Amino acid sequence: MGIDRPRRDDLILGVPRQAFRPSPIFLALVALFATSGVMAWNGFGNVRLDVFLFVVSGWLVSLCLHEYAHAVVAFRAGDRAVAHRGYLTLNPLKYSHPLLSIVFPVVIVLLGGIGLPGGAVWVDRHQIPGRLRHSLVSLAGPATNVVFALVLVVPLVLATDVAAHQEFWAGLALLTFLQLTASVLNLLPVPGLDGGNIIQPWLSPQWRRGYDLMAPYGFILLFALLWNPRIGGWFFDAVFTVGDLLGLPAPLYAEGLRLIRFWQG
Repeated sequence: MGIDRPRRDDLILGVPRQAFRPSPIFLALVALFATSGVMAWNGFGNVRLDVFLFVVSGWLVSLCLHEYAHAVVAFRAGDRAVAHRGYLTLNPLKYSHPLLSIVFPVVIVLLGGIGLPGGAVWVDRHQIPGRLRHSLVSLAGPATNVVFALVLVVPLVLATDVAAHQEFWAGLALLTFLQLTASVLNLLPVPGLDGGNIIQPWLSPQWRRGYDLMAPYGFILLFALLWNPRIGGWFFDAVFTVGDLLGLPAPLYAEGLRLIRFWQG
């Protein structure tokens, strides 16, 4: 008996359709996000734990979608290997650095209330022709955070009475704020991060060599920049300004940050 080869109609650009099916882990995260949102809305049990689960699961869903956006654009641009690596299943365990991409950003959310970007999807740039395609692959992730933020802020702006279900709205506001911080951070022109990778293909050979030398230290450089009071102040001023323009209530997402730290009492 031989091994059955996939039928032509079971393939997408030469890749089995199962490589595009959402993983059970991602579906479980979406289910937890929806369930904990309902629990927070109704004040079920320990409402602070409800908000914690709502925000963390929502943040993990957005991380998966961010990395999926990189992978699907890379796939369409010519890198078929992203499908074979499992990146198109939205399974966070398939990422090249799960600790940096999932655990570390969640810890930073809990400690500092910042949506930290994480490096997860490895793209074979040699398989992607053209500088524009390279930039679009890098832009796809931050664009997902921007869309996520806009989608989340709509119900907050339209809500007529947030006091009735304040814990839920506070969690939603915090999740929106995290998307804003992630959007701004990911668009900063830091070597090795999405913002830097967007402009890297357009640099001169000399500048590109310098960029490539700095790229492995992108995270360290980002922390150094944020640690600087002036630059860190500019960053948060930019995020707060965007939040104000969108109508995101600052006291509400501050309350959300307080709620998710349920262990503090």
